[in-house]
Amino acid sequence: MPYGAVGWATLLWAVFLALHLALNGRWWPWLAVSLLPPLLLAAVPLALLAAAAATGARGAGALAAVCLLAAWRQNGINARALLPRPADAGGDNDAGGDGDGLRLVSWNTQHWNQGGDPDRFYAFLTSLDADVYVLQEYLNGFEGGEVWDIDDEERLRAAFPDHHLCVDNNSVTLSRFPPAGPPVPVGACSLRVDLRTGGARDAVLSTYNVHIPVQLTVMNPLRPAFFRDMRRRAAARDREYAALVADLRDNPHPVLVTGDFNTSAAIGDIRRMPRSLRDAIGACRSLCPASWNARARLRLWRIDWAFTGGGARVGSYRFRDAEGLSDHLVQELTVTAPTVRERGKN
Repeated sequence: MPYGAVGWATLLWAVFLALHLALNGRWWPWLAVSLLPPLLLAAVPLALLAAAAATGARGAGALAAVCLLAAWRQNGINARALLPRPADAGGDNDAGGDGDGLRLVSWNTQHWNQGGDPDRFYAFLTSLDADVYVLQEYLNGFEGGEVWDIDDEERLRAAFPDHHLCVDNNSVTLSRFPPAGPPVPVGACSLRVDLRTGGARDAVLSTYNVHIPVQLTVMNPLRPAFFRDMRRRAAARDREYAALVADLRDNPHPVLVTGDFNTSAAIGDIRRMPRSLRDAIGACRSLCPASWNARARLRLWRIDWAFTGGGARVGSYRFRDAEGLSDHLVQELTVTAPTVRERGKN
């Protein structure tokens, strides 16, 4: 690539990146742009750096390096996976080790086995053998927003006789720990369940079962209906994030916040999460973690997240194959918090 071409390509990328950093999470039409695979925010400047080195374009190389650093937190790379694992990290994450404390599974079930084999679906759920299940999309529906409520509580209670069942906001939380009160709907799409995790009356861990609405419907982007739908969905996302953050700020308990955020590292909405929370990805051993699309060979987006706060900590964290049952991988975590008793036993 000639010197001039490298310089212009780098300058164009720098302009795009400046717009992305300025508008991302602040201007609703940019939601469509921010759906780009986060890895591009590292791959493009690295390619430009290589081209600059090959052509001797020092100015372009310096600008490409600035671009790489400026967007580093949005590229989805988990550099902490390269660090040595602490001795008390809670078991072998890649091997799915048990570790100490609570074993939790978080999963978007993709319309709760709609059109599939219920026996296979429940066999998979029970094989995960978790202390707490945080499951999203307890509903049936089709693209376009039309959904139907379902009632599978009898089957759930039969499959998980040792778990307490909480259902609301199209979400299911199953726990070996007893709830400290009724489930609390958060916004229109998420659910908080406070769990008694020890003998003391105030030993509570709040679990947040999160499902943020998707950004857009797949349709002709040249039609006005596309932009009306995206603006409506952006407003719904704003309401859900605002309700979640408000509830978290008023919650005095240790918290575990997990689910389908429909938000990648490249989407500015994830910055709305309180700074007091800790992203569980530091406990993951994958350098480029991704949770979607589980049915594709190449997975480029992590849109399922887990956060802890208030003294709760993640010992191990991994994404597990959903065996074709959903387009989301399963999040598996080992969580410790003050007074959490292993596997919910007294």
